[in-house]
Amino acid sequence: MERAKLGNSDMEITRIGLGTWAIGGKWTFGWGAQDDRDSLETIHKALDSGINWIDTAAVYGLGHSEEIVGQAVKERSEKPYVFTKCSLVWDEAGNVSRSLRADSVRREAEASLRRLQVETIDLYQIHWPFPEEQIEEGWETLSRLKEEGKVRYIGVSNFSVEHMERARKIAPITSLQPPYNLIRREIEEEALPYCLEHDIGVICYSPMASGLLTGTMSRERIEQMDPTDWRRTKSDDFKDPNLERNLRLQDLLAEIGGRYGRTAGETAIAWTLLHPAVTAAIVGMRRPDQVDGLIRAAEMELSDEDVERIRRFLKDNEM
Repeated sequence: MERAKLGNSDMEITRIGLGTWAIGGKWTFGWGAQDDRDSLETIHKALDSGINWIDTAAVYGLGHSEEIVGQAVKERSEKPYVFTKCSLVWDEAGNVSRSLRADSVRREAEASLRRLQVETIDLYQIHWPFPEEQIEEGWETLSRLKEEGKVRYIGVSNFSVEHMERARKIAPITSLQPPYNLIRREIEEEALPYCLEHDIGVICYSPMASGLLTGTMSRERIEQMDPTDWRRTKSDDFKDPNLERNLRLQDLLAEIGGRYGRTAGETAIAWTLLHPAVTAAIVGMRRPDQVDGLIRAAEMELSDEDVERIRRFLKDNEM
């Protein structure tokens, strides 16, 4: 699988990485119930298929995703890169709050190291830039953790250009992790050009819009989702009038992909990888059978005609 250097690091990462948000199971922003056996099999199959990095976060499943990733990685002779995130913390009742205070970030880092069963985290990221008044304190702490060898590189997630400017005054940023897909393209205007200019790698998440563009989404499937699935309860993209337009976009991607023997999901991922600022895409998978329908996206070459058809659809169906 094709690889690319991530920002200012020495890590050559595959252009698709494994996202593990969904395997965290049930929590406030979870995807519903998840079988840990499926999660472990999915991780192993993705790695066996050539993916060489996994992205997770402490808050996914309130620590559970990191535990599963740690168990899977421990079973591998050839270790993948492991990326995780801090800043979202929770209490014994599962109530999630935000902190970038130095002592909180350090506690999170130590807890992540234990759950992941690693001595060093390859990429440690601030998950969200909140509370905003604590950004400098949090980023300074990540810089110290890097100096101490607890993490190899440091990055940010969901940061604006203004937030990145504040962080860069303290220490270089290896990567930005933003949402980016055919439905959410806000970062094209400022963030992506900024990252290109400053050698900041971009590992975009939700390239298939949280499942909307996989080619398998339907109204019936949404109605049958676990009642605790955040997509059903919190996302306007899964509700009309947005849903009607998004399902038609999915159909277009399925038509384009079909000519290449690829899925709508692979087509959606391939589109995100066209942007020169995007190093790689984080692709969430929660069952081993999903791997085969997504893994070849990095090899897919969309034609100029394909890209133009997608552009026209987006222009004619702006939300």
